[in-house]
Amino acid sequence: MESAAPTPDQVFDHLEGRWRLDRTIPGQATMRGEAEFRRLPDGRLAYREQGRVELANGQAFDGHRDYVFAHSDGGFSVYFAEAPPRLFHRIALAREGDALEGSAGHLCAADQYHSRYRFLADGRFVVEHRVSGPRKDYLSRTVFTRG
Repeated sequence: MESAAPTPDQVFDHLEGRWRLDRTIPGQATMRGEAEFRRLPDGRLAYREQGRVELANGQAFDGHRDYVFAHSDGGFSVYFAEAPPRLFHRIALAREGDALEGSAGHLCAADQYHSRYRFLADGRFVVEHRVSGPRKDYLSRTVFTRG
């Protein structure tokens, strides 16, 4: 996938495997680590990220997060890894220049999450979560590189 981003229907399968992740939340924290998309027997992908979180005040700790991704026409859906699974958002992808891009929103209590996924021609992808509300106000940007 070095010369062109995958098509919207290829992205889900493109995710499978290991990725390096580099996350920044300006003025608050960074996280460096790895993520893995592992195929489940039902065809969905179990997502697990883990790495070292460093806060702006210098404190550091290990962190992780889990989701479940499911294929959908022209993109994918992301679910919280709970029983029963609960939808976080559904992403429909469209061509933007030489990349694919999709976005969705999610209301969590009174805080609004606006998420954007961008799949680049060089094989990387970027996920941004803009969170705003009475309890939260930040932009999280994660770059995933095949690892």
